[in-house]
Amino acid sequence: MFVTFEGIEGSGKSSVLNAVQKHLEEQGHSILRTLEPGGSRIGQELRKLLLSMNSTDLTGESELFLYLADRAQHVATVIRPALEEGKIVLSDRYADSTVAYQGYGRGLDPRQLHSFNDVAVSGLWPDLTLLLDLPAEVGLGRAVARNMKEQKCDSEGRFEAESLSFHSTVREGYLTLAALHNNRYRIVDATQPLDKVIEDCIEILEAKLRGEDTPLPQL
Repeated sequence: MFVTFEGIEGSGKSSVLNAVQKHLEEQGHSILRTLEPGGSRIGQELRKLLLSMNSTDLTGESELFLYLADRAQHVATVIRPALEEGKIVLSDRYADSTVAYQGYGRGLDPRQLHSFNDVAVSGLWPDLTLLLDLPAEVGLGRAVARNMKEQKCDSEGRFEAESLSFHSTVREGYLTLAALHNNRYRIVDATQPLDKVIEDCIEILEAKLRGEDTPLPQL
């Protein structure tokens, strides 16, 4: 099973992933945890390049194709081999991030981006996407505070430097994607205490593993 975790900055994906991975491993599942950008050896170099740039260094199109290159390598060398070995793959971001950030956020055509993504992933889409949703001002405040605490404002703060309007648009993009792809998306309220967010994600995952999950309403 292939599971992706999506959300705006500060939605808590890393903390939730830590707990979900631990839970599934305790249940006896073989897990591969990965991320984008940077999930492959070549992707790690692309991640360094992307995070070293600010919004004026790259055109939207240049940024897009760097992410697509990272994704194509990630799928071919990391994700698909792990799935073929029978592992559950948990990925911190995937193709939907490109549509949300470069499409809705940067103003590129989301439908065209979906086509580009389909080429990059060779048709490999998640079985389940958990969207950790919260208001943009809350997520951005969390992300900035985290980066300041960890002294990562320069190395990890490129998107956090964008305007609140940008992050609000990205959030709306995610919610639109959730409605359009309701067969695989499940929305989790990320304003809840972390323990409750984790509990909700594990409940959704276990239902999916049992084949008992319920699709979201259609757009």
